[in-house]
Amino acid sequence: MQETKSTCPYCGVGCGVIIESDGAQITGVRGDPTHPANFGRLCTKGSTLHLTASSPITLQTRLLQPLHRAQRSDAPQPLPWDAALNLATEKFANTIQNHGPDAVGFYVSGQLLTEDYYVFNKLAKGLIGTNNIDTNSRLCMSSAVAGYKQTLGADAPPACYDDVKHAQCLFIVGSNAAWAHPILFRRIEDARAANPGMRVIVADPRRTDTAGMADLFLPIQPGSDVMLFNGMLHLMLWEGWTDAEYIAAHTTGFDELKALVRDYTPERVAQTCGISVADLTTAAKWFAQSKATLSLYCQGLNQSSSGTAKNAALINLHLATAQIGKPGAGPFSLTGQPNAMGGREVGGLANLLSAHRDLANPQHRAEVAALWGVADVPSKPGKTAVEMFQAAADGEIRALWIACTNPAQSMPDQATVRRALQRAEFVVVQEAFATAATCAYADLLLPATTWGEKTGTVTNSERRISRVRTAVPAPGLARHDWAIAVQFAHQLEARLRPGQPTLFPYTTDDADQGAETVWNEHRESTRGRDLDITGLSWETLESAGPQQWPLPEGSTTGKARLYEDGVFPTPDGRARFAAHAWQPTAEQRESRYPFSLTTGRLRDQWHGMTRTGTLGRLFGHVAEPSVQLHPQDMERRGLKNGDLVYVTSKRGTIVVPAQADTTVGLSQAFMAMHWGSEFLSGCSSTGERLAGVNALTTSAYCPTSKQPELKHAAVKVLKAELPWTLLAMAWLPADSAQATREALSALMAQFPFASCVPFSNNTPLGEPGRERVGVLLRAAAHEAPPDATVERIESLMGLASTDTLRYADKKRGQRRAARLMRRGESTTLEGIVLAGDTSAEGWLKTLLQEELPAQTYGRLLLVPGAKAPVAVQSRGKSVCTCFNVTDTAITAELAHCHGTDDDRLAQLQGKLRCGTNCGSCLPELTRMVRATGPLASKPLAQATI
Repeated sequence: MQETKSTCPYCGVGCGVIIESDGAQITGVRGDPTHPANFGRLCTKGSTLHLTASSPITLQTRLLQPLHRAQRSDAPQPLPWDAALNLATEKFANTIQNHGPDAVGFYVSGQLLTEDYYVFNKLAKGLIGTNNIDTNSRLCMSSAVAGYKQTLGADAPPACYDDVKHAQCLFIVGSNAAWAHPILFRRIEDARAANPGMRVIVADPRRTDTAGMADLFLPIQPGSDVMLFNGMLHLMLWEGWTDAEYIAAHTTGFDELKALVRDYTPERVAQTCGISVADLTTAAKWFAQSKATLSLYCQGLNQSSSGTAKNAALINLHLATAQIGKPGAGPFSLTGQPNAMGGREVGGLANLLSAHRDLANPQHRAEVAALWGVADVPSKPGKTAVEMFQAAADGEIRALWIACTNPAQSMPDQATVRRALQRAEFVVVQEAFATAATCAYADLLLPATTWGEKTGTVTNSERRISRVRTAVPAPGLARHDWAIAVQFAHQLEARLRPGQPTLFPYTTDDADQGAETVWNEHRESTRGRDLDITGLSWETLESAGPQQWPLPEGSTTGKARLYEDGVFPTPDGRARFAAHAWQPTAEQRESRYPFSLTTGRLRDQWHGMTRTGTLGRLFGHVAEPSVQLHPQDMERRGLKNGDLVYVTSKRGTIVVPAQADTTVGLSQAFMAMHWGSEFLSGCSSTGERLAGVNALTTSAYCPTSKQPELKHAAVKVLKAELPWTLLAMAWLPADSAQATREALSALMAQFPFASCVPFSNNTPLGEPGRERVGVLLRAAAHEAPPDATVERIESLMGLASTDTLRYADKKRGQRRAARLMRRGESTTLEGIVLAGDTSAEGWLKTLLQEELPAQTYGRLLLVPGAKAPVAVQSRGKSVCTCFNVTDTAITAELAHCHGTDDDRLAQLQGKLRCGTNCGSCLPELTRMVRATGPLASKPLAQATI
């Protein structure tokens, strides 16, 4: 057994992990108690990393060798690495020579390591001579970048995680940290427990689990953040709550901002935001008069057509009240991806260059050109993410290289994105997982390493650089992302600059040596810059552990927080107030599209779910896709939970079940960002396969940051009359489960609605070997499909055998099939298909998924109707993934708990263990405790000032 230190590949908290491995297999994972980001804690996703790394299902999803399609409609065929790189070189070189360097584009990822990022950036801007390289961090953090630069002078988050325990007021806005950054939220919970006087303000259109801990919750309307911030500043000025001395000594531009916010009266702000004047006033006072106010924010501010304005307007509040540059105070953007910060550091965006240099600055371009040994770096702005795919759809960009990201799931306006992928003459997809939707559009697929197999560095939200180490060898023929880019660059150099010295003097034979050489070059590029790390080395990271920048030569440690001296990285050393007027969302609700659709994260899933989506237990908390609506909106439209609805924007329509949810505001809708065409599908009247939630979102973007407004789209919601329904679910052999899912996925497009998700029996994490693999297919149509379609589904579910119980009524389009199997001491239901009449789903699904004894049922399994012939009691919905504790068990146990809410929570945990491992379920447990406590029926006290 071997142990290797690394980091978690999910959110930007940058948790340290210790990987346990045996030979080529990762066998376990635990939090690194010495890592300052998490001190040993992991969330549900992190604590199951070993399962997603080495499970039979995950291994079946891996891309293990280069593959090539001679025609887009062909099945991909194996190709040797040399031939694959030769083909890529030929296609890109010909495109560049015939149409110019800007006819190619690179779209990379915040999940790449810093070394990967650096090489791709140098490949595009240094060798090829195009700035057409952007990253999915454009969808994540580019507004935060622009906001920092516009106000503080550099893309440098000034605060750190330790500030949470020093803050007297936390202002959480546009972030459901309880789900998106669970380990940081654990630190918030700890800080709150240690300092009961801490005040927490949460502003969000939804009453999320994060809002559940708020002393003051501001349920603002989508897109009204700038109005809120300017209104708070108006009140601060009126009441004398600003710091005139700090403003005069350390800032510029306040007079212009002061004139702007004069019009943001409390009444106007309250009406636009949908909150009370009293709550607005309370928020302003708590923020300004606290001894230390820390703001935490994420995609609610960033993914907006006013993203830069939102970020800058919030930073204005910190500058106006001197809430910056001291423990517990400052604006702190939470990064959405594990190395979005590293990508920003090396200039991995279309408008940036290495070490926070600006592409538009001639001196900066000259410095980078000198470092790289090229004549110049092109000055023409590159295409950002949305622009790049629009250019490909228009035929302007002819060759695309996509690495470690899945634009056919994650980009907005999927119709345009998929048209771009279809029209591009040559598409390379460099991936670890063959199941990503984008792989279907690739001419050339290149297998890359992933978590546990890579070596290099990452930087987390608090500017802390950590080493990523290889725990197991690369599977199959997979290669490191940076090494693939280097090998491609070496061949491309022979075509574009023959006879000249290589720009990429990095060995790919020794991964650690090559990656360290790349990192050392990046380190040198930071000399004298705001993120100077010339005093840092891989040796230091090995001996002293993760370090924060800046850490210039001669220093022994980095800086925990920035701007403590009030000096900012601007020409005059002063921070700059940015006067931004409020602008509404790019799309307004109106009579034809009366709902505001918001997208966001689920607690236990990650992005497009290429990794987490292989593990059935991670679907226990949220099992299937749905759109959430306020119960009153459901009632007005005659909708019940589970009814299928058409959700339509100006760009497309999807069909999805509706779910009543009181956390969603009136005239609002919420849908998780993760549901793409890999899990949710349907077809339009023209037969085009739809592409999940991002078939609806808009590509309208912030004019400064170019980040699209994924957080808001105007939609209409109409009941879908699809009377013929199908439910098929079964336990599957682990070694063929992925092949079955892929075969079922191929059938999904035959239905106006279909979803296909895994499930498991959710055994506790400490009981390996018992977990089973299942798949659930749900579909609906206007009429019954051909018998052959249902027969094919039955066959895939293992229900084609002679021992399967069957019922068929062709006249009514109904079929039912069930298969029993002897397992140990009992007989259990192994698979069911209900077609035409799925009313028995409730009890049959419970019987199957919870592996209840079924030997007494026999042919009663084929009886239609919602009522079970013998009572079946469901265990309920999973709340605690680690120990498989359901809401039913929690509610029952709480009936026997006494004392304060804290006492009752402790008793609950002592009995059921829920919330005692990763803690991701603690916010939900706390909410359930409060909802059943002695004060549950009493209204919350109004915040007072």
